[in-house]
Amino acid sequence: MKSNLSVYICSSACIVAATIAGCASTPVPLEKIAVAKASVQRAEQSGAPQYAPVELATARDKLGRAEKAAADHDAQPATLLAEQANIDAELAEATATQQISHKAAADFDANMQALRNESLRSTQSNQ
Repeated sequence: MKSNLSVYICSSACIVAATIAGCASTPVPLEKIAVAKASVQRAEQSGAPQYAPVELATARDKLGRAEKAAADHDAQPATLLAEQANIDAELAEATATQQISHKAAADFDANMQALRNESLRSTQSNQ
């Protein structure tokens, strides 16, 4: 009986040690969270609140969830969510940049058409 108790204690100690080692080998991804925060800030400054609000909201949500997971010491979900938040923020920034460029091109085309029309009127009135 004493032998079985020793085996049980040894097995329990090994399981606890393995669990502790497993937790210690996965550090909380503070750097990835910082990168995601910076990406969200860039997206906010690039016009994403106006031109890519859904993508930006998704990035903010995932960043918040990553921060909560990190605070709870859940490293794996925190890492995954931080990486996803970073990608979503980059998408929001790219979408906003594209929308702003598209609007600028449309404004340029409209201005060029207005100049052409004015030039035609000026030419026709001089004849």
